[in-house]
Amino acid sequence: MNKRVEIAGSSLSESKELDQAVSVICDLMEKIYREGDYPKLMVKRSWSEHNPIITGEMALPGAYRWYLMREIKKLLEKGAEVKVFPSRPRVAMNDPVLFDNADEDEWDITQKKLFLFSPERIDLSLNRLEHYTGTQPKDFQRYILFTNYDMHVEVFNKLYPDCVKPDRPVQMPAYHHKLPDNKGFSLVNIGVGPSNAKTISDHAAVLRPDAMIMVGHCGGLRNHQEIGDFVLATGFMRADGILDNILPLNIPITPNHLLNIYMMEVLENYERNFRLGTVYTTANRNWEFIKKRTVEEIHVSRSVAIDMESATVATNGYRYRVPFATLLCVSDKPLHGKPKLSGGAQTFYENSKEMHLKIVIDALEMSKANNPEGLPNASVRAINEPLMGGAE
Repeated sequence: MNKRVEIAGSSLSESKELDQAVSVICDLMEKIYREGDYPKLMVKRSWSEHNPIITGEMALPGAYRWYLMREIKKLLEKGAEVKVFPSRPRVAMNDPVLFDNADEDEWDITQKKLFLFSPERIDLSLNRLEHYTGTQPKDFQRYILFTNYDMHVEVFNKLYPDCVKPDRPVQMPAYHHKLPDNKGFSLVNIGVGPSNAKTISDHAAVLRPDAMIMVGHCGGLRNHQEIGDFVLATGFMRADGILDNILPLNIPITPNHLLNIYMMEVLENYERNFRLGTVYTTANRNWEFIKKRTVEEIHVSRSVAIDMESATVATNGYRYRVPFATLLCVSDKPLHGKPKLSGGAQTFYENSKEMHLKIVIDALEMSKANNPEGLPNASVRAINEPLMGGAE
């Protein structure tokens, strides 16, 4: 196979020709990477007045081939010209230069989300993703669910007994219900706390998933909430402190509107009680020990629930242009004389675990049916970051 290919979308008239052309491009990128170089993709978009040529280097393209196939096909369908060729030798994982080239401060977002990550960052993140989850990056599906409870893993394994499981004990085990074209679901038990939430979403975002959903529990903060009610986040109070030096606190973080609509519809179909509102995310598991200070922030933010991961996942979803949402289940009401205590918590978990996961999966099935090529991404791009297939 030649190590350079150039394909003009305008010369392809049939869908079969398009699919074959995209396969040739992806095959070549994988070959170049295997043989020791980073593949470089150059795209000429004649319709773009302000940004006609975009380029970027890739690493491990086979891990997210489904995404490359989809995005490149969109470009060719619109008449773009695509070139692939070797760029430079791969940087070894133990080379200090690796981190210089993975620095997010060097992002050029005008190059589009297709090229958001440098190849060094892709190599590093996918290596760490395998380390933390005990599964191969290529096994991850388009829809990623994050939980911090073994009980959701039990439910997932019951729903999908043939799912791919970790091959060894790991920190954040992942489970994958694989479907053709990576249209299944992945569940990752991330453990407790915003540091874990940042770590896993830093690395999972490199795979360019179609959605990241936080499926967790929370403390209910309002009088008219009951144990077992659901909370669908519409915003986040970022009291976790994990990303404050990376993304300013005055930037609004809101979940994907369509994902929330689908989850609302499923919640209503199941006749479940739920509230919309702000989720307060803290890094302090024992926040009740500084109750006065925390409650003042809760009141000012008008939060309806408190947890330890949701805002962190949401903020990284925002940073990395990945649609995200949060569905929590009220496990305790610490401000109303109902703290999370061992016996009551276990009863709650048994009563809620199957319904919680099923609601999220049903909502994602609706999203898949209505948006088979991914959710519209206009809401996660900047004004100087045109859509991949856009006319800008």
